[in-house]
Amino acid sequence: MLYLIGLGLGDPTDITVKGLRAVKACSRVYLEEYTSVMSGGKEALESFYGRSLVLADRDLVEQGAEQILKDAHETDVAFLVVGDPFGATTHSDLVLRAVHAGIPYKVIHNASIMNAVGCCGLQLYNFGETVSLVFWTDSWKPESFYDKICKNRKSGLHTLGFLKQSVQMFVSRGKKIYEPPRFMTVCQAASLTEDTVCVGVARLGSDDQSIRTGTLRQLESCDLGAPLHSLVVTGQLHPLEVDMLRLSAEPGALGHLTMVDGSTYTS
Repeated sequence: MLYLIGLGLGDPTDITVKGLRAVKACSRVYLEEYTSVMSGGKEALESFYGRSLVLADRDLVEQGAEQILKDAHETDVAFLVVGDPFGATTHSDLVLRAVHAGIPYKVIHNASIMNAVGCCGLQLYNFGETVSLVFWTDSWKPESFYDKICKNRKSGLHTLGFLKQSVQMFVSRGKKIYEPPRFMTVCQAASLTEDTVCVGVARLGSDDQSIRTGTLRQLESCDLGAPLHSLVVTGQLHPLEVDMLRLSAEPGALGHLTMVDGSTYTS
C-alpha cells in the first residue's frame, strides 16, 4: 500500500499517532522536500521517527514516481508531506499513478496552512480563492494572482497568498543542478501594493510563529523572521475579526474600515 502522510506544520512531534505508526511499519519512507519545509529538517524527523528517510525532490515525484511506487503491490511505502498531503496538486497526481498501477493507497491527514491561518483572527469561511506569489525573473513575471485577489475583494473575501520558494536549476555536464532555495518573505511580497490591510504570518504551528497585521506599506518593513511566510489580503471584515486583528496590528494599521454590516471602525 502507498501511504500519504501529513506531518503538520511545526516540528516532528506534530505527526499524528496513526501517521507515526504507519511510518514505523513501512519498508520505505520518502520525504517530499520541495513544496514546504519543517524546522529541524530531515535529521530531526529521522531522529523522532526512528527511521531513515529518502528525500523526494520535484524531479523524483513528477518524473520518477515509478521509483516511489516500486514494489508497493507487495510492501508498504510512505510518502511524507509537510502540512496535509493534498496541499499540492502534485500529490494528487501520485495517487492517480498508484490507482492506475493497481496499488491501494491510504491518506493520513494533518493540519495545514489552509486551516491554521485562522489563528490570525480571520474567519475561514470568509476566504476566497488561494493564490501563489512567486519571485519574478527577467523572463517570467506572472500576474494572475492580482486578478484573483481583486475578484476576492470584490466579493468581500479574504485571500491567502502562499509566498513561494524559488529553486534555480541549471544543467552541468548533462546533469540537473539545483541551487539552494530562496524563500519569499512577507516584506518582499508587500512591495506589490500599498495601503490594503493585510496579515503576515510566519512559521504557523511552531512555538515561534509570528503574526503581524498592517497595511502592505507597513509590512514591507516588517521582519517576521525565518520561513515559511504567508500573506493574507483582507476583504470585508466582521467586527469580531477586527478585534482579533488588533492583537497583532501595527500602530494605525486598521485605520477607518467599513464592516460587513455597514458600520465604520476607527482604530
